[in-house]
Amino acid sequence: MKVIVGLSGGVDSSVAACLLKKAGCDVIGVTLRTWDSGSSRCCEIDSARESARALCIPYRVINCVSAFRDKVEKPFIESYLRGITPNPCVICNRFVKWEWMLYAADVMDADAVATGHFASVVRLENGRYTVKKAADAKKDQSYMLYRLTQAELSRTVLPLGGLTKAEVRKIARDAGLPSAEMPDSQEVCFVSEGSYADLVKSRAPEDYPDEGNFVDEDGHILGTHRGIFRYTVGQRRGLGLALGYPAFVKEIRAGTNEVVIGSAESLYVSEILCRELSFMSIPQLRRGEALPCMAKIRYHHEARSATIASDGDGAVRLSFSSPVRAPAPGQSAVFYDENGLIIGGGIIE
Repeated sequence: MKVIVGLSGGVDSSVAACLLKKAGCDVIGVTLRTWDSGSSRCCEIDSARESARALCIPYRVINCVSAFRDKVEKPFIESYLRGITPNPCVICNRFVKWEWMLYAADVMDADAVATGHFASVVRLENGRYTVKKAADAKKDQSYMLYRLTQAELSRTVLPLGGLTKAEVRKIARDAGLPSAEMPDSQEVCFVSEGSYADLVKSRAPEDYPDEGNFVDEDGHILGTHRGIFRYTVGQRRGLGLALGYPAFVKEIRAGTNEVVIGSAESLYVSEILCRELSFMSIPQLRRGEALPCMAKIRYHHEARSATIASDGDGAVRLSFSSPVRAPAPGQSAVFYDENGLIIGGGIIE
């Protein structure tokens, strides 16, 4: 089998390529360049090229700067300016990484694409493809892949799903890969300098308000915030409020430029609504149908027992058996079955 492997320059993708080559695959390493050539991140290409050289596999770089800017960076900035907390990695995987890797696969007559994500692709008895949680729960990245389509999954190989991070590093050392001791990369790859808020501020319209009011749940003004894009639901640190009690962001109201402050208890909810749905193990959730599941409301959230039910309006109502803390609009909720297989997911409204 001929496989295009997305090489990021890190240890995970290098080991994915190594394992596929050992399995007898014809492997080609590809790096998707998503940043301008003047960026300090160009060293990632050097690292990926060194890994390809160590593995004795062909290597290519594909320019995806424009697609990444339009599909990932711009929506990321626009979301924060609207008081929404986005998942850029989820969007990037669906609309940049897999689209462009599969494009490369078609151009190079390859059968499949592969990455170093900690997860596995599984084909079910009903013929559909889904993603299974990784054996290493601390490194599981299945959450980030829930928007991949059936066509994309049918041509995807994820070699690291059954390994731990320690095992991956050992394989890299044994193979003499230059990436063996490289640290894990940051989550928001395109924020290379400063904070995400600095990036958002630099791209905000000139008339975008810098300040607004912190208010309590009854609308009483508590202080002044520094721009709604600097806050997310559940946040406690960096508020600059001295109220005499622990204060948290409960809600962000972009229309009135207000950040609502509440108590720790006020952050817990038992039900949320999700739109922009993507399903894997099932084609869709029929009107009136309800399914038990385990659901995650953010990447580092421990999955909780819940039920998903169609509301008949293109949305899913997610009801938890016990309240969950601070679901943030714009984040993804991902639904799993009892075997750790993704049923589907959606954007928290």
